[in-house]
Amino acid sequence: MWWLLSTMCLIHVFGKISCLSAINMNPESHMNVSEIIMYWGYPSEEYEVVTKDGYILPINRIPHGKNNTNSSAPKTVVFCQHGLFSTAGVWVSNPPDNSLAFILADAGYDVWMGNSRGNTWAKKHLYLDPDSKEFWAFSYDEMIKYDLPATINFILKKTGQKQIYYVGHSQGTLIALGAFATNQQLAEKIKKSFLLAPVATVEYIKGTGRLPSYFTPTAFKLLFGEKEFLPTAAFSKLSGYTCNVMVINTACAALLGSLGGYSPGQLNKSRIDVYITHSLAGTSVQTLLHYAQAINKGVFQAYDRGSPALNMLHYNQTTPPVYNVEAMKVQTALWSGGNDFLADPKDVANLKPKISNFIYDKTIPEFSHLDFIVGINANHEVSQEILKLIDECEIEILL
Repeated sequence: MWWLLSTMCLIHVFGKISCLSAINMNPESHMNVSEIIMYWGYPSEEYEVVTKDGYILPINRIPHGKNNTNSSAPKTVVFCQHGLFSTAGVWVSNPPDNSLAFILADAGYDVWMGNSRGNTWAKKHLYLDPDSKEFWAFSYDEMIKYDLPATINFILKKTGQKQIYYVGHSQGTLIALGAFATNQQLAEKIKKSFLLAPVATVEYIKGTGRLPSYFTPTAFKLLFGEKEFLPTAAFSKLSGYTCNVMVINTACAALLGSLGGYSPGQLNKSRIDVYITHSLAGTSVQTLLHYAQAINKGVFQAYDRGSPALNMLHYNQTTPPVYNVEAMKVQTALWSGGNDFLADPKDVANLKPKISNFIYDKTIPEFSHLDFIVGINANHEVSQEILKLIDECEIEILL
């Protein structure tokens, strides 16, 4: 309840003082992903992918960097997938010298960024109304089963490549682990998987992210409905007008810390409005119920439909099937943080033995959940290491 009340209180306060917000506002907090890419002088392309169940997902592409515009040869593809509440915009939330997507593009790679259903830019469907319960009747199961395969297959077809590199953050790691474990054909299309703040089980999650687990599914639906989880969506819309007012900026930083963990030395407070716009961008209530289930059960499994009979109807068994991470054979590198509330070190420690094809493992003691993407030291601690691993792999392929 504290989470709901504090969030709504902040939103109420923000509405009262939004007229003050023109001070030091970052223009990217009011841009979509393509606009941010072009704002920094990079080429931008945007496509739409239709999943098998009818969701229309935008994909953003930076086909090349600023210094390799004349190369017409096919480039190695790197695909980046965001986490819970986020959009593809998280990969370009900092200036080019500290945003992974720009760094990869300038290094000569063809960079693609996906959007999971339900975020700010992914609220379209072939026939379902986004205002309907039916549109929002999804969790990360559908992202595993439909979104990721549709996106990756589209990229491969568009580029003519047979394999890509995968970079996931948070929920982007979870859906990769689930998809690559259950869909061998998809797994074979991945050269290497780079997982930042990896999530499979969330039994030891801390901070406000744990609060959904304190409610029964019925109580949670009574509080938040059965469609979009509105507090984060509303907060994201207001943040661009409020999070650079000095007092409220501190409140915004506190909210990010309560969700992902505290690492003040890594947070660029001058860009909090951009971070929140693209890191608290909405999802379904059902997705949060799925995480609540995962917290309470400590298991990486499909969404519990509420009764053995309904589970039998959906899964042909009385309990939700478990995602068997051990079946995932993709070469995998992990980066985790000591101050991460959402990818807690205990959960990460439980995940590591299940990954059969480990190639790299790094724990950064001072990093919290978002630091792997937007932290002040993200380039040095993460991005440059991803570049090195990709470069080494590409050299091995040539030899």
